[in-house]
Amino acid sequence: MTAPDMNAPIRKFAAVLAAAVATAALTGCAGAFDPQTDPTSPVAARVQALVDANREYPRWADFPRSLEPEPAPAQIAARVTTLNRASGALAEDAARLEWTLTGNPAEWAQAVQARVEAVQVAPVTQETAAEIEAFARQARERGRAPPPVDRR
Repeated sequence: MTAPDMNAPIRKFAAVLAAAVATAALTGCAGAFDPQTDPTSPVAARVQALVDANREYPRWADFPRSLEPEPAPAQIAARVTTLNRASGALAEDAARLEWTLTGNPAEWAQAVQARVEAVQVAPVTQETAAEIEAFARQARERGRAPPPVDRR
């Protein structure tokens, strides 16, 4: 026998064992779907009364009706048609986009950086960024490990 053939019985045994364990686990869970109240419990009568009273709950009749009238089938069809047209227009717009970068990436990065720098940043935003950086710096300092303890 070659090495792979020697491991075949182990794999078969493991598969049978896994199937047996899964079957036992599922059999153990089956009792959870039909729970019974312990008749010796002091609250057994109250629990059973609550279970019996709410056995049919919820029913559709218990839910409130919508205050808006249901749309007519023609209105639904018109909405679907509008949605389909908008979806088609969006797909056409996306197809026209150039999804690949052409040209020099360094020039493109400089152009983007220039556009970002051209936008004025509010002073409050700059303060917030400084506060975030200070908080991150403090968090890194707190996260640093303490020096080792001298064990002499």
